[in-house]
Amino acid sequence: MKNILVVNYSQSGQLNEIIDRFLIPFQPERVERLEIFPEKPFVFPWTSDEFFDKMPECVQEEPIELRPLHFGAERYDLIVMGYQPWFLSPSLPITALLHSPSFKARVRDTPIVTVIGGRNMWLNSQESIKALIAGAGGKLVGNIPLMDRVSNLVSAVTILHWMLTGRKDRKWGIFPKPGISDEDIQSASRFGAIVRKAYDKGEYAGLQKEIMATGLITIPTDILFIEGRAKKLFRIWAKLIKTKGTTPEKRKRLVGFFKYYLLVALFMVAPVLVTVYRLLIAPFTSNAIKKKKEYFCGVETK
Repeated sequence: MKNILVVNYSQSGQLNEIIDRFLIPFQPERVERLEIFPEKPFVFPWTSDEFFDKMPECVQEEPIELRPLHFGAERYDLIVMGYQPWFLSPSLPITALLHSPSFKARVRDTPIVTVIGGRNMWLNSQESIKALIAGAGGKLVGNIPLMDRVSNLVSAVTILHWMLTGRKDRKWGIFPKPGISDEDIQSASRFGAIVRKAYDKGEYAGLQKEIMATGLITIPTDILFIEGRAKKLFRIWAKLIKTKGTTPEKRKRLVGFFKYYLLVALFMVAPVLVTVYRLLIAPFTSNAIKKKKEYFCGVETK
């Protein structure tokens, strides 16, 4: 009997690799695997215009149409949900999934484990996921974020190279390969074994502590600082584009402004602000930083 639902959306295929590794410790006959797809598929590789045009709806968490969902059971003992953050928010397909009445009915009163595959920022998107799961009556019991571990600026260059060309190779032969490292993808099976043990016992109270005890999940202080401010700015831009971009031409122009704003902020403004933060603020707020990291490393909601 398949009583574990594993559901995800993967545009590039990387998250599918992670989920495949995560599931190695599980008995296949217990697992129902469901990959979701938008009714109108996203192009891959992206064009620059199409990529940035997805920001407003993504940040405002507007659900899109999905292809029909077919579940093999009315109830599950555990749901594993894999997703990617887009623009510091859940990807559009996963937001749509969590608004789907049929999926929400299966989430209610069910333990949920989230598995995230992303560039390096997942804190804000997971806050949204927490709220959507809680709103559906589910219980988040574990979260496993796997991220690209290179520096913020380097990963921005490599991820844009991958997303806009479709090639997961070393840009100019200089930069590292984009995405999550092969080593970290392989580590997903270790997390799967931890979740499998909790599932066998039917006890998830200490699951997130065991996940964090591996030492494989960290939150860089720089990322904590950037995420604490960037989502607010994204919301301002999303609202501006949605309210003022009333024609395709106006929207395209505003999205273009946002694209260049983001590139300037990412490659010029953020490094300066992060340096100031490291030198003048972080040393005097270590306790507050520690508490924030402990919160985001947990599964409780604010």
